[in-house]
Amino acid sequence: MPAKRMTIKDHTAEANLFARRTVVALLIVGVMLSVLVSNLYVLQIKKFQDYQTRSNGNRIKVLPVAPNRGLIYDRKGRLLAENRPVYSLEIVPEQVEDIDGVVAELSAMLDISDDEIKDFEQSLKRVRRFKPVALRSRLSEQDVARFAAQQHRFPGVSIEARLTRFYPYADALTHVLGYVARINKKDLQKLREAGQEDNYAATHDIGKQGVERYHEDLLHGEVGYQQVEVNSQGRIIRVLDFDPPTPGQDIVLNIDIDLQMEARKALEGRRGSVVALDPRTGGVMALYSNPSYDPNLFVHGISSKDYSALLNSPDRPLINRATQGQYPPASTIKPHLALVGLEEGIIDSETTLFDRGRYQLKNVSHVWRDWKKYGHGQVDVVKSVEVSCDIFFYDLAYRLGIDRISDAMQQFGFGDYTGIDLYEESDANMPSRGWKRARHNEPWYIGDTISVGIGQSYWTATPLQLADSLMALVNKGSRYVPQIIRGNLVDDEVQLQPVKELRPIPVKNEENWDIVLDSLYGTVNREHGTARSAFSGAHYISGGKTGTAQLFSIGQDEEYEEENVAKHLRDNAMYIGYAPIDAPEIVVAVALENAGGGSSNAAPVARQIMDFHFRDRTFDSLVLNPQDAAEDNESQ
Repeated sequence: MPAKRMTIKDHTAEANLFARRTVVALLIVGVMLSVLVSNLYVLQIKKFQDYQTRSNGNRIKVLPVAPNRGLIYDRKGRLLAENRPVYSLEIVPEQVEDIDGVVAELSAMLDISDDEIKDFEQSLKRVRRFKPVALRSRLSEQDVARFAAQQHRFPGVSIEARLTRFYPYADALTHVLGYVARINKKDLQKLREAGQEDNYAATHDIGKQGVERYHEDLLHGEVGYQQVEVNSQGRIIRVLDFDPPTPGQDIVLNIDIDLQMEARKALEGRRGSVVALDPRTGGVMALYSNPSYDPNLFVHGISSKDYSALLNSPDRPLINRATQGQYPPASTIKPHLALVGLEEGIIDSETTLFDRGRYQLKNVSHVWRDWKKYGHGQVDVVKSVEVSCDIFFYDLAYRLGIDRISDAMQQFGFGDYTGIDLYEESDANMPSRGWKRARHNEPWYIGDTISVGIGQSYWTATPLQLADSLMALVNKGSRYVPQIIRGNLVDDEVQLQPVKELRPIPVKNEENWDIVLDSLYGTVNREHGTARSAFSGAHYISGGKTGTAQLFSIGQDEEYEEENVAKHLRDNAMYIGYAPIDAPEIVVAVALENAGGGSSNAAPVARQIMDFHFRDRTFDSLVLNPQDAAEDNESQ
């Protein structure tokens, strides 16, 4: 077998092959380097600004800054709601080696409760270690001083101050001002729907009731922002820019705090309310509901125990009786019905009726009784209001009918919201045929109409509605929306809110106003007027109307004896009044729950309010009612 021949290597060919491969490799490397350099050019030069902005976003944060809430003043410039500094003890966890030990020492020094320690421990689990966590809020000045003397022993622990709402008059203004409290999930949802969530990014509290809630848009202000540089852990290193927040507007109310405090004093120990309006503008000078509560309890978070006590109290202090209390208006609406009767031609100034103390319809066995057992004898429309004759108004209501009564009373605002700048308001109830059918699935009976004639049956009204309706009477039909806010405070000057007028009540005969106002004058100033005793000796002349609201039915042959009636079923005392008689500047409505007669209980409260209002006023000559002045001249 022939031997295998050895292949001779071609070194020249191999060298050429290696050279070609080297060139190809160098070209590939060159292309890749070109791509890399091109990308570096794009990143570092062409798109430098874009990527620098993105990089700054990683190390620069924009943080919201909460605005200071606007202050609230009364009509004379007294501060009603302010912002006070509150001191809290805060710990930065990463700066404290032995948190448990430090907490124990601080607890012994500042008497920190177990609940506060428990809340602190729970907060530690939710917060990053470089952020401060409050161990105790609302430190006293003594606590602050005590810690300051020992602060060098506690690195990572500090006292921080922030502004919180404070109400210096406490329970005297709760149902007017309301209060602020922590923003909850429901509040956040409303803010999102209104597109206001960003404006509350740094805010902890929001108005929950009263003026604080209704005028939240004025009081809150606009959020500010600060640009800060942070490290990779999110810790703030320095502040780069600051856009300050816009504080909320300071507002001035129509409330006179002195008059408000007098109303509080007058209702001490009694359930009820007082409303005082300026009939010239509708301004709310006083609005007090008793019992009340301290709104400061809600600012920092009320305890479950305290809230349960308020919620379950039989006196229902959480209800604003002035705007939400629904009471039978009783005889306080007799002047209004008198006007309707005059306007409809059912009665005139000469119409008389003999009151024997009983009223009965033909072929009807039921007897309606007067509050005075044997009646008032011969009465006309003016005297029937003065002595509060029930029989006259039973008959008037029967002849008018519920349809005309309901339509006319709605013009005075009964059964509707007054429009006051509070969300906490009831429209109460002005009954009608349709209402009873819808509510009780029953027809309207004649007996229902007769009871409506003295402000009973299904008719209910709030004290604010009563004051509002009296304001329409003394203004001879002109109506204004009751307003708590007076204006905004700008550079120490009050920019007044416009007076809100409603459509006036039309009448066919302007003299009918004078007849009704004469009856209100007589109620207070004539011999048999039901409020004469309450206003005896007053240094001003006023007009008004008493009312006693019966809360349960009495059998045909039964007598009402207060001492035998359960306290919660006793009559409500009502009164509406105004002064001075010739140029009214205050209208007052008083409602006292289960207090008894309006003339002996509610009218004296109204007298106390009016006396206080006119305390510094002198009247050179008391202006009598024109009719009485003429009679006096004739007698002379």
